[in-house]
Amino acid sequence: MARSSTNRRERRLAEGGSVRQMRFGKVVNRYPPIQVVSADEIEAIHHASMKLLRDTGMEIMHDESRKHLKEAGADVDEASQRVRFDPAFIEEKIRTAPSSFTLQARNPARNLVVGDGSLIFAATGGPAFVSDLDRGRRAGNYADMCDYLRVVQSLNVIHQEGGCPCEPTDLPPDSRHLDFYHAAIRLTDKNWQCWALGGYRVEDAIDMLSITLGQSREQLKKNPATLTIINSNSPLRLDIPMGEGLCAMSRAGQPIALTPFTLSGAMSPVTIAGALTQQNAEALALIALAQIVNPGTPVLYGGFTSNVDMRTGSPAFGTPEYAKAQIASGQLARRYGVPFRSSNVTASNAVDVQAAYESGMSLWGTIMGGVHLIEHAAGWLEGGLTASFEKLILDAEMLQMMRSFLDPIAVDDASMAIDTIGEVGPGGHFFGTSHTLARFENAFYEPMLSDWRNFENWSESGARTGTERANGIWKELLRTYEQPPLDPAIDEELEAFVARRKEEIGRV
Repeated sequence: MARSSTNRRERRLAEGGSVRQMRFGKVVNRYPPIQVVSADEIEAIHHASMKLLRDTGMEIMHDESRKHLKEAGADVDEASQRVRFDPAFIEEKIRTAPSSFTLQARNPARNLVVGDGSLIFAATGGPAFVSDLDRGRRAGNYADMCDYLRVVQSLNVIHQEGGCPCEPTDLPPDSRHLDFYHAAIRLTDKNWQCWALGGYRVEDAIDMLSITLGQSREQLKKNPATLTIINSNSPLRLDIPMGEGLCAMSRAGQPIALTPFTLSGAMSPVTIAGALTQQNAEALALIALAQIVNPGTPVLYGGFTSNVDMRTGSPAFGTPEYAKAQIASGQLARRYGVPFRSSNVTASNAVDVQAAYESGMSLWGTIMGGVHLIEHAAGWLEGGLTASFEKLILDAEMLQMMRSFLDPIAVDDASMAIDTIGEVGPGGHFFGTSHTLARFENAFYEPMLSDWRNFENWSESGARTGTERANGIWKELLRTYEQPPLDPAIDEELEAFVARRKEEIGRV
């Protein structure tokens, strides 16, 4: 019994102070993906996408990207910046994309394999605002960004930092990426995502990773250590900053999640099939471009198709249409043999029941669709405008539940417990049996956030809602946070690099 008690304490308190957590580890989805469209219908979407790329093409606003495409054989009209693609050209290029790849972390125990059947949960990234119950909604700032990174580091279910928790608007916009990169390196030992809004932000990330890991650019090209999101400007446009970021990431051999931002009814057709056709065309064109710049560049097929509220025009997230589109996107990604990226999303403006059921719908759709990387897996609120500390905890609980759900059911003589059932017999109970006593401490999922006490005990303890409990949990994680060690010489070199680059950027 002493050993079982120790195991229980370890499971409840795994690297999380007094907060009950699962240990950091690989999450494997052993269930076959759901199919919402048939194989023939996937081929129909594929052929429609190819026709769209051949006849309509895409507007590629970035000069270097057009140059690469023209030299590779695409039909480029410089006057209109329109690029048209032969279907065979697209098929040939995407075949060089790998089906899986590994991402280095500062702590090698936290390295990630993308595309091997495992799931990677990345924290939310990119919101302009941050919120919590105590201080409300406010502009993103450096202090909150750092606290969010500390909580992300402390949550074992989160595998990856997601590309800056909130925009640090109190810092200069042209150089704030340097402050984020340095904070991510200092405050976490997990893999982190870089910014690709302009090529120089990618170059700075590669240089800082080179310092951190003690590896050359060529070594990093073979063993990538960051990832970014490239969004096409739907419909059918790649703008200059995203083009710069795509080319810089490809040259460096760093993975890119190529993700059209297709909202049905606004930026893509109102029908799911039409939106998927457009999404697929844009994603394939960008995958092909990445492979032209550097054959073998690791990529993910990004699915983000959702819809708008046709009464107001506002984006809607976590909808049934979103879930169906993500499952179909997974089918398309498997059609092309590349990993699949999706997101955990909600349009709710508060950490409330709407946030919970929309995120629950999102997670179910992405995971049942065979996703490999879930962006914004924890913390996304208000359609991505806000990073919420309480939502971070709510989502972490749902991710832990999904992780437990994906564990296989053990079916053997011991687990079927025939002798124990016979021992108890009709009308008995199983509380005191040796079978129960040997297993009860680890038999079931133990929640971080859920409160399973009866009404009377819950009331006597303060009748706190889930959101209020989440508020206490993130504060406890922040209180007990331990900064992962970093060689002082490396940190000093990073500080010097950041100072030098800020001076250079300020002179431009």
